[in-house]
Amino acid sequence: MNKHLSWAIIIISAGWLLSSCKDDKANTQPAAPPPVPVNVYTVTKGRASYYDQYPATITPLNQVDLRPQVNGYLTGVFFKDGSRVRKGQKLYTIDQQQYMANYQQAQANLQVQETNLMKAQKDADRYHELEKHDAIAKQQVDYADAALEAAKKQVAAAKANVASVQTGLRYTTIFAPFDGTIGISQAKLGTAVSAGQTLLNTISSDDPMAVDVAIDQKDLYRFTQLQKKGAGRKDSTFKLILPGGETYPYPGQIYTIDRAVDPQTGTIKARLLFPNKESDLKAGMTANVQILNNANTEKLLIPHKAVVEQMGEYFVYTTDGKFAHQKKVSLGARIGGQVIINEGLNEGEQVITDGLQKLKEGAPVQVAQTEQAAAPATAR
Repeated sequence: MNKHLSWAIIIISAGWLLSSCKDDKANTQPAAPPPVPVNVYTVTKGRASYYDQYPATITPLNQVDLRPQVNGYLTGVFFKDGSRVRKGQKLYTIDQQQYMANYQQAQANLQVQETNLMKAQKDADRYHELEKHDAIAKQQVDYADAALEAAKKQVAAAKANVASVQTGLRYTTIFAPFDGTIGISQAKLGTAVSAGQTLLNTISSDDPMAVDVAIDQKDLYRFTQLQKKGAGRKDSTFKLILPGGETYPYPGQIYTIDRAVDPQTGTIKARLLFPNKESDLKAGMTANVQILNNANTEKLLIPHKAVVEQMGEYFVYTTDGKFAHQKKVSLGARIGGQVIINEGLNEGEQVITDGLQKLKEGAPVQVAQTEQAAAPATAR
């Protein structure tokens, strides 16, 4: 009897100890984190006008380096550095003395050859008249004709020499090839200049100014259509953002698109034109061109505040109403407080718009409020 009682006491004690261990283990386990209260936004499609931005370089339509075509010393500078010049305006002169002397000598030689030609012509005419009366040997007539032809060649050569020397004399004066702005002179009075070598100055056209942008080949069709429609002539399809961030007050237009895509970069050059009445645009400036994108296709739009950046990549948190799930997205243009989603989301999904700093993949959430889609705005 005592033996059975002892076993009963042992069994009861073991059960009590096991129960106590389970209770202690349950008490030491961490409690599940409470759901994070969040607001969500339902992904929707919408139409929106925005500007695509491209880095650009400002360049003149015409630009030329002025170099002398004859040797000599610079004897005249007839402009103010950095001023506007007109086509045909005299800019520089080079010492003309040698070239003038050569020209006068060539003229004198031409006159001598023309005199010789007159004599040869008279001899030939007289010999032919005598030949009609059989009063001169045929050989003499042939000699006279040959002398006449040689005299004609001598005159032609003398005229060519006059033209050549005259060209050299004309090149001693350098004129502006077109309307534009001239730079700071690289050569001063008295400088010895060499034909084709010495850089005197650079002149470039300045109204309108060309603005070159490299566009991706996938945008080529859109640009071609804009060019055909003449977009940008009287509206703000093309805006220029100056280096200081100011918006240039005059809109531009497409001038031309290059002939071929660069296979190394997959881009093609498009050239725009902007008026430059006040000479605010200078050759070589860098700027940004904003091009209005009025594509008819609808885009997925979400609040920009829902986007999280991590090491150069962009993510959003979506939810099924119970848990948060991180998704990588590709962003398009930002339009006010919204941003276009190119890839990564589907219409109808719910993205979390606040409380993002408390979230991680699989975190429990509690939807507090669903935000309404705002009307798409036009980017400025």
